[in-house]
Amino acid sequence: MKRSAGDKISQIIIIALMLLLCASVIYPFMSMLSIALNVGSDAAKGGVYLWPRKFTLYNFEVVLGNSVIQHAYLITIARTIIGTIIGLLVTILVAFGLSYRQLPFRQVILSYILITMLFSGGLIPLYIQLNDLSLLNSFWVYIIPSAFSAWNMFVMMKFIQGIPEALTESAEIDGANPFRILLIIILPLSKPMLAALGLFTAVWHWNDWFAGAFYVSDQNLIPVQTFLQQLLSAQDISAVLGSNNNQEALARGSMISNVTLMSIKMATVMVSALPILCIYPFLQKYFVKGVLIGSVKG
Repeated sequence: MKRSAGDKISQIIIIALMLLLCASVIYPFMSMLSIALNVGSDAAKGGVYLWPRKFTLYNFEVVLGNSVIQHAYLITIARTIIGTIIGLLVTILVAFGLSYRQLPFRQVILSYILITMLFSGGLIPLYIQLNDLSLLNSFWVYIIPSAFSAWNMFVMMKFIQGIPEALTESAEIDGANPFRILLIIILPLSKPMLAALGLFTAVWHWNDWFAGAFYVSDQNLIPVQTFLQQLLSAQDISAVLGSNNNQEALARGSMISNVTLMSIKMATVMVSALPILCIYPFLQKYFVKGVLIGSVKG
């Protein structure tokens, strides 16, 4: 089919806009990476934008060799793995149960969950509740409050309701109980949705700095993003030295002449961002539509 001149012009404009959008997203990342890979004292002179002028890996050696960041990394990895698994488990169980239209008080429960999604009690009541539950200054403050997401539950429930009823009805006729139906039918067909929700949940856990900053005072329990937030808020090395122990430990490694606070900041940003970016290609295949095609045949 021959395209008209208008279609060709529209396609060129769309491609140009997409390239511009990609450049606007990639440029800040490349700029930070080039500073992180450049000698700090040289990068402080300016002019380092897309490629390091004096290449070095010492900034990453300082960051990755710091015991405080290593421990914060372990906290973040443990939080992301445990939080994602528990979050998906709670989401699939609640969504599967509420997908049964014959469930007693189903509408009341759904209305209550919807209210919690639309309205919040506020930060102070949440802080008081976490204190009453003895979750403050604990690793589980990262896991338990975020174990259930109303939005994820509604998305998962709608996905389960979209599965043909003939599948579950045939399993019920064969004597399968709800738990067995969940294991042999719902879970295998829900892999794309679970992968998507799992990715979103993992990214949220990995990037969250708020809980570590406000609910945890023990520096041995802060995640790497909270440490990064504390580091980015510092104005100079002397400010870092006078703040707290974990920043002080990093700053002591930054007193070398060719390392600056800015180069350490950029290296820390890269170290905290790259792992979660590497997960996307492995989960992308689960986003393919049409899993249910051919599952029910007339």
